[in-house]
Amino acid sequence: MSGASWTVLAQGSVPAPEVDYGAIGAMLVVFAGACLGVLVEAFFPRHVRWSSQVALTLLTLGAAGVTFGWYVGRSAAPVTTLSGTLAIDRPTLFLWGTLIALALGAVLLIADRSVEPGGSFVAQAAIRPGTVQDRAQAATSGMQTEIFPLTLFALGGMMVFCAANDLLTMFVALEVLSLPLYLMCGLARRRRLLSQEAAVKYFLLGAFASAFFLYGLALLYGYAGSVKLSAIAEATAGNDRSDSLLYVGLGLLVVGLLFKGSVGPFHTWTPDVYQGAPTPVTAFMAACTKVAAFGGIVRVLNVAFKASSWEWRGVLWAVAIASMVIGAVLGLTQTDIKRMIAYSSVAHAGFLLVGSIALTEQGRSGTLFYLLAYGFTTLAAFGIVSLVRDGNGEATHLSQWAGLAKRSPLTAAVFTFLLLALAGIPLTSGFVGKFVVFTAAVDDGMAPLVVVAVVASAIAAFFYLRVVVLMYFSEPATDGPTVTVPGVFTTVAITLGVLVTLLLGVYPAVALDWAGPGLAFAP
Repeated sequence: MSGASWTVLAQGSVPAPEVDYGAIGAMLVVFAGACLGVLVEAFFPRHVRWSSQVALTLLTLGAAGVTFGWYVGRSAAPVTTLSGTLAIDRPTLFLWGTLIALALGAVLLIADRSVEPGGSFVAQAAIRPGTVQDRAQAATSGMQTEIFPLTLFALGGMMVFCAANDLLTMFVALEVLSLPLYLMCGLARRRRLLSQEAAVKYFLLGAFASAFFLYGLALLYGYAGSVKLSAIAEATAGNDRSDSLLYVGLGLLVVGLLFKGSVGPFHTWTPDVYQGAPTPVTAFMAACTKVAAFGGIVRVLNVAFKASSWEWRGVLWAVAIASMVIGAVLGLTQTDIKRMIAYSSVAHAGFLLVGSIALTEQGRSGTLFYLLAYGFTTLAAFGIVSLVRDGNGEATHLSQWAGLAKRSPLTAAVFTFLLLALAGIPLTSGFVGKFVVFTAAVDDGMAPLVVVAVVASAIAAFFYLRVVVLMYFSEPATDGPTVTVPGVFTTVAITLGVLVTLLLGVYPAVALDWAGPGLAFAP
């Protein structure tokens, strides 16, 4: 390079991107903790890794929470940073706070070694679960502690995904959050083949979804000449280009987003992965991935495609109806508790989509509140599922839950409360979440869609109440499962989920006020 060229660069002809470190501080803390976790795995001896990783992960989440709280208290003005690739606005901050809190509960479930001796994650794949060798291995080598940095990397990807202000950044974040989850799904200590099968299915279908997303991104770039959401919005508002690229690109892009949100009929991975993955990982996916996915969906629809909503809203009406019907009807046929909750998540994804396509401030705030409420309820529900066990591990077949109230009244009572919340019974967060979402949809002229949603909710309530009846009005089998006494970590995680579910049902204003007026996206 000539001296003149060096002079031009030195004079700053290529300006460095402006970075608001305060705005993205919480995200940077999470990624820094993940990188430190990798170093712990590389250099610490095995017998101290579990304690070191747990301490580091909890410290990271605590530091991220403090940094997040400091920024929220210091500034409320929306900003874009990193050359406009990240938008830190009210919706982003609400989603980040939700993700950090849910990740804390999920990490506590992951770290627990009292429910499953040695932890839920296998350390050496050569040992068959349930054997003497497996129990000896659990006592000596402990769990696969790589799970902790993988969790933080996935959480960091989710935070970037929620804040992405252009489609390319969103795609990179999608891969960063997905790749750790593929690995985490295959690490179960028990039912190992089922766990590895779930991981392979998730990876293969996730690769297809990523390809759809990337192809849609390319077509939208050809249409708008940019991948920025604001530039796509300007292009859709009016130009002389062919709309074919817009329609096809939007369709492919939305398929990738709906897959990650477990929206039917793009849900085929959900039941198998929820059933096969270690239950703490299932809890993390069910709570946090749903928040990230719908955070991205709400941003894309409201920022980039609001002007063309009349062209795509009818299609998403059909998708929302399909998701609600698939989740409610197929949930009735399930005999495995984890698969039942998986189809429940498909139905809830349809309810969330109803709020997402209501392109109003009430629709946005209702959807974000729903994500907060659903996340904590689901997290606690999977914590309860991990406690009911027999000689082969978790007892997830519904017949094994018969008469559970006579074996453990407290466990049955807590799980009943969580199921009622998922069904949307008053005085629970689930009722308030559905109420605010459905109200926003009616106000935006979607009353027929709300009628379908109410009918689907009634159908779904049947399979929740079926479990309640089974626990309270059936006789327990003589060789039925036992309820494990949870350790401190699992107890705290379940208690956190139950308390938030109750608080948001009795006093929802504590969250609705934050998700309410002024919930605008950064330009």
